[in-house]
Amino acid sequence: MTDAEEFLETVRAENETELSRLGSSKSLYADTGGEIDTEPVLRATADAEYAAWRTFEAWADDEDHDDARAAFEATATEERDHYETVAEKLDGYEPETVPNLHEYLRDREDTVERTGALIGRILASQRSKSQIVGYFVGDADPQTAGLFREFGDDLDDQLERATDLLEEVCPDEADRERALEAASGAIEAAYEEYVASLEELGANPKPVC
Repeated sequence: MTDAEEFLETVRAENETELSRLGSSKSLYADTGGEIDTEPVLRATADAEYAAWRTFEAWADDEDHDDARAAFEATATEERDHYETVAEKLDGYEPETVPNLHEYLRDREDTVERTGALIGRILASQRSKSQIVGYFVGDADPQTAGLFREFGDDLDDQLERATDLLEEVCPDEADRERALEAASGAIEAAYEEYVASLEELGANPKPVC
């Protein structure tokens, strides 16, 4: 049985730079196209939550493994709730883009890769959610900050669900390696979009020390 904690430590260690930068103050700048204001932050969040809902819904519909299907369905439901909650704060906004991360996720076709990629997606999303909470705290909007903290709590639950699934669907080292590659691939997909967005805005993706 795979040691889930060891797996998470490995993913974090192998993607330390990418995760650190995805959790930096520049992540909101990248996600909003340089418009760090309430509506652009909410629009970027709505795009991400909508894409997540649809990604995991499609995985569940396509999944033969009962426990994996249940895990993907539960995650899809949470992401749908997140999207609908954010959409209520926007006047008639329709999601416009599919983040690079979800393009990557949608190309994963088997349970092992999907489980690993889900873990990578959660680790990347935890970093970006912390910046959104920080934005609304700084904007003196504790109610919305609290809302995004709740989304973060859901991510914690998703991570526990995904690592439980990992132990079930990765009984050997070869499966574990495939899951690890998929997890890193998901983080890299998010990071590549972050870098591309900042470069398009004329900003340096590397932190200024």
